[in-house]
Amino acid sequence: MIVPDMPSTAAGVAVHYDELDLAYRRIWGEHVHHGYWRTGSESPAEAAEALVEEVEARLAPEPGQRLCDIGCGYGATAARIVARHDVHVTGLTLSSAQEKVAGARALSRFTCLRRDWLHNDLPDAGFDGAYAIESSEHMVDKARFFTEAARVLRPGGRLVVCAWLEGEGARPWEVRHLLRPICREGRLPGMGSRADYEALAAQAGFALRDHEDASVRVRRTWTICLRRLAVAMIRDPALRSLALNPRTRNRDFILSLPRLILALRTGAMRYGIFLWEKDSAGPRV
Repeated sequence: MIVPDMPSTAAGVAVHYDELDLAYRRIWGEHVHHGYWRTGSESPAEAAEALVEEVEARLAPEPGQRLCDIGCGYGATAARIVARHDVHVTGLTLSSAQEKVAGARALSRFTCLRRDWLHNDLPDAGFDGAYAIESSEHMVDKARFFTEAARVLRPGGRLVVCAWLEGEGARPWEVRHLLRPICREGRLPGMGSRADYEALAAQAGFALRDHEDASVRVRRTWTICLRRLAVAMIRDPALRSLALNPRTRNRDFILSLPRLILALRTGAMRYGIFLWEKDSAGPRV
């Protein structure tokens, strides 16, 4: 598992998203996750929605179910799911800026809580399904990420995880110049591999049902973000001020955009979509 030189904390992740709220929303929009291009002809907005559809298809929600959105961002994914299915979604975020936007949606079947997933205080076996779209990377304790998911899910409950992953066999220069800086600049305490995730999930009592390496389908996201950022630096005074202000502690994430493009191109970084089911037999000891 790749660990940055300066490991992040939950508080640091919250500051990252609060401080860069303007940048995330203006450059990419209400979904704080990659786009998923099935045909290559989708617009960025359509691609972002397509990733939600991939998660939705794996969850296969049924009427009356309760779902947990682990790292709900601005609540856009939850809003889409409750609009299409008779379910209730409880979302968790560390960011006060994201909580404000998500809470303003005022949806009767969506609740947003500003809470650390690793200390979530949610009831045991209180959910039928859960999903984490690009939030597990921020977890300080990835083993606990899975054990908490197992605790809050009923037996047979589904867990869908979309995750940035360390590529198998990443070369030393890729680790040094791509993966470790991406973790540091993106406030990721560590980036696990597919094998890491599968082992931790199995230990927590999950059975793997499906995995997709979606790296090729999502990698266009960062080229679009870098191009939009370049235009915004010229045309958007507020975003330019945020990026150039030395007091902006998280502005170094700008440096990760070209790193992410290269890492996904070389295979040093992969993008995985997992589907697990909670085993009624419980966790391994």
